[in-house]
Amino acid sequence: MARPSSLALFCKVVDNFGDIGICWRLARQLQHEHGIAVTLWVDDLRSFHRICPEVGTDLELQQIAGVAVRHWRDQEGAFAADEVADIVIEFFGVDIPPGYIAAMAERRPQPVWFNLEGLSAEEWVEGCHTLPSPHPRLPLTKYFFFPGFTSKTGGLLRESALDVERERFQSDPAEVASFLAQLGVTAGEMAALKVSLFCYPHAPVSGLFEAWQGGDSPVTCLVPEGVAPEQVQAFLGEAAKPGAVRTRGALTVRVLPFVAQPDYDRLLWACDLNFVRGEDSFVRAQWARRPFIWHIYPQDKDLHHVKLRAFLARYAFDLESLNSLSLCWNGAVEAGDGWAPLWKRFADEMQKLTARAYEWECQMLANGNLAANLLKFEEFVRSGRA
Repeated sequence: MARPSSLALFCKVVDNFGDIGICWRLARQLQHEHGIAVTLWVDDLRSFHRICPEVGTDLELQQIAGVAVRHWRDQEGAFAADEVADIVIEFFGVDIPPGYIAAMAERRPQPVWFNLEGLSAEEWVEGCHTLPSPHPRLPLTKYFFFPGFTSKTGGLLRESALDVERERFQSDPAEVASFLAQLGVTAGEMAALKVSLFCYPHAPVSGLFEAWQGGDSPVTCLVPEGVAPEQVQAFLGEAAKPGAVRTRGALTVRVLPFVAQPDYDRLLWACDLNFVRGEDSFVRAQWARRPFIWHIYPQDKDLHHVKLRAFLARYAFDLESLNSLSLCWNGAVEAGDGWAPLWKRFADEMQKLTARAYEWECQMLANGNLAANLLKFEEFVRSGRA
């Protein structure tokens, strides 16, 4: 059976950086580790540029890191069957141009078509993973593919060399210090508890800052530019631009420039605690072997709280302080006694939380990685056994 040689991945940016972050990591891994010619169709090149500075924001077609990047402007256009890739992936249910779908039906052999869904820890995901969905008019079948946290899902995105790179970085204090210094972090700031903060604007940042400011132990909070700008600016007393820094009480807040994905990974590895958001940084935090707090993307009718609780039931079932802080951070419950006692309970369990991060990583590794699992199922479909 012929191995797939080409893949088209269609991505529309909804969550600023999360959607394109996931698709860009997947595209690179499929190209670098599996030798597949990937075309990444993206509607928002400006957001893409923030996490990958090599991206030109005014180009229709460009090659970056071995991946062909196309600007996806609209749903128009006619396509020939020989323009269709062996594998077609739509990320999170985006509508592929009708002309491309028509060409998919004409291609021989037909492509294997996936809808790559969003990450969820809910149990129903296992029952829907790899389910077929026949096209209502054309002789095509789409398969739902769910990333997830069990062997009955597609697993999580993870590059094969990631563990070696992280171990090398974290075991070299001089390299960690050099990396942070390049971002403007001083030796004094490095000596404190280092926290990275990446969240949506509605996160209760001010309450957490107040708890840290009045605490007994020094905290250095590293915030990428553009994150919770109003609350960060209120603490700083000036515009939240890269290089801005202020110390109040036990808390120092420093604004960092927005960095490319490889450096964001290093930031997670360098910090003692990471606040992350959405899906991409959420997954990367799980590979950092550090405690983390997830700010989930908000949904109507508070459906995101259901997803949050489902994850916490798997990850933090015996960690009360992590459950409490996570639920309050996401507005699922009120911080009844205030943020100071909430934070103290969490900080007191930091060693236990670090151990849990290591255990969880080992558990997730047993599920394989998303890219390899997707290609394995593609082969299964191609063989006619699906």
